[in-house]
Amino acid sequence: MPDVFQLSPDEALAEAKTAYRAGVPAVLLFGIPDQKDTKASGAFAKNGIVQTAVRLLKKELPDLIVITDVCLCEYMSHGHCGIVTRRSGRAHIANDATLTLLARTAGSHAEAGADIVAPSDMMDGRVGAIRTHLDQLGFTDTPILSYAAKFASAFYGPFREAAESAPKFGDRRSYQMDAGNAREALREVALDIQEGADIVMVKPALAYLDIIHRVKTEFGYPTAAYAVSAEYSMVKAAGRNGWIDERAVFLESWLAMRRAGADIVISYAAASLAKWLKEIPN
Repeated sequence: MPDVFQLSPDEALAEAKTAYRAGVPAVLLFGIPDQKDTKASGAFAKNGIVQTAVRLLKKELPDLIVITDVCLCEYMSHGHCGIVTRRSGRAHIANDATLTLLARTAGSHAEAGADIVAPSDMMDGRVGAIRTHLDQLGFTDTPILSYAAKFASAFYGPFREAAESAPKFGDRRSYQMDAGNAREALREVALDIQEGADIVMVKPALAYLDIIHRVKTEFGYPTAAYAVSAEYSMVKAAGRNGWIDERAVFLESWLAMRRAGADIVISYAAASLAKWLKEIPN
């Protein structure tokens, strides 16, 4: 991914300061631990990579909104988003057992100071489990930004390589969504809202503008769009080859997401967007 790197907490702070000064109001943290195991132990460790980064960011940039990605794939040695069990020689994701770890992870992020927790795992019932656990810990005002409609997409490739989070076997199609099934997306969003989600997200963005529009129209809920790694990398690569105007294409893409109904856009090029928007005459 051009200009995107794995960062230590102090490096992340420096990047966050630059982005915040440019006008970016929030960051989304995805942690990559030094060691992985089959229990995702690093996900909820008190001094885990995300927990450490959250504390540092909130200390140095108290007004920056810090959102944390709540998932287990980056902490699991097998790269899946939940606990893996085997039945008759075949691997399965243990959905309900995974919920406990996800809730524990979200709680540890809130305890570290996260402003918003964002479950991205796509396990059934995880929003309700996280909401219950946060409330029990006293974090009744900590919002949940749910990856409500997260599709099994080819657009994640660059990120999975950069974040070392690709599955070691199989794929994630059993718990991420079928790209051809828009009705399922609406059902998933409805369930997450019922369970207590405060913001719902559609991921990826550009290939799913119709889903963004339908979610916003159907529910009227705060809606986020995630412009994922391939969306970013393709524009960067084409721009560097002189095939397109990178700035113009990024701006047009973000406009399309907003026009479709997205209230929030998550992008790897957010700092550039903030700079470019200031350059546009009022």
